[in-house]
Amino acid sequence: MNIGEAAAASGVSAKMIRYYESIDLIPNVARTGAGYRVYSESDVHALRFIRRARDLGFSVNQMANLLALWGDRSRASADVKRIAMEHVAELERKMRELRDMSKTLRHLAEHCQGDDRPHCPIIEDLSHGHDAGPAKALKRRQRGVGDAPRHRHAF
Repeated sequence: MNIGEAAAASGVSAKMIRYYESIDLIPNVARTGAGYRVYSESDVHALRFIRRARDLGFSVNQMANLLALWGDRSRASADVKRIAMEHVAELERKMRELRDMSKTLRHLAEHCQGDDRPHCPIIEDLSHGHDAGPAKALKRRQRGVGDAPRHRHAF
């Protein structure tokens, strides 16, 4: 089958198939005399494997390792499990970071008056963020630094 058919059968776009070939995630496939790629069912099966791994958020390196293990019939399942559990730990770390970002933004938005005055704790926090890493920014928020006043001024 040609690249378009392989893309349709695997759920991986032709552009991504070319990319995966260019980085040697998948081997270059046979070509016709005119230079068109020719994919086998086995190639499509590997592309489906990659698609599922990508859907689960595995990195290209992790996918390469998993593909190598998939092709190694003498593999130890412990090696596969190790890669999966390392990925789970990374996903959980990212989820914690996303929760922290959401909590921070929610806190800042709740303290923004949202009126026609220029003062805004969101802008304040962003403007000071370059010199305060996540830990400093969190401590600043916990102390209430950068919070909007809790009362409105009548100007």
